[in-house]
Amino acid sequence: MDSTIVALILGFLLGIRHAFEADHLIAVTTMVTENRNALKAALIGTFWGIGHTTTLFLVGLLVLVFKLTITKELSTIFESLVGVMLVLLGIKVLTSIRDTVHVHPHIHQGVEHIHLHVHGSDTKSHPPHQRSFLVGALHGIAGSGTLMILILSTIRSLSGGIFYILLFGLGSIIGMTAMSFVVGLPFVFSTGKFVGIDRYLKSIAGIVSIIFGVYLIWSKIYS
Repeated sequence: MDSTIVALILGFLLGIRHAFEADHLIAVTTMVTENRNALKAALIGTFWGIGHTTTLFLVGLLVLVFKLTITKELSTIFESLVGVMLVLLGIKVLTSIRDTVHVHPHIHQGVEHIHLHVHGSDTKSHPPHQRSFLVGALHGIAGSGTLMILILSTIRSLSGGIFYILLFGLGSIIGMTAMSFVVGLPFVFSTGKFVGIDRYLKSIAGIVSIIFGVYLIWSKIYS
């Protein structure tokens, strides 16, 4: 089998695997917490993959056409930005719990009761699909994406390189769409039905995102 064909197949498979990296899954998990529909949760992964592929495609063209390289310093900056992004996403999830879950006192037959009441998340001012595209775009230029660039440098033709990027991107889109669908299911079933479980799941997602983001920043600064 031709080495170029092998590289293209490998690119598609690596794209699927690339979607399963920890920082990618954590970021997408924080974004699917606000969805009550499994298909919408899956679309968040799709838009993440499109954003991821867009920046990889642009960077890949620069590598192919101008023979540019991504320096270690530049890669460190982008990976640190991913860490900052994870912290912000985690904070957003935790604050959304406070905004959507309220305690309302009610009086029944002269006796006051306290009930948890859940309000729907207001995502109109911050479209989740637009946000997932931007998050995926940042992931695309971060250090983990250099794996694609390294293999891309072994493909000599411009057309072969473009096909490699597109196949890698297609793999990442498929992989993240499937994962965001699966990860989103617990939030879809718990939102509005099991308030305690929903808050617990969202709290875990937010805290893990913040901790991993801080770790990522620290590891890149002091590496």
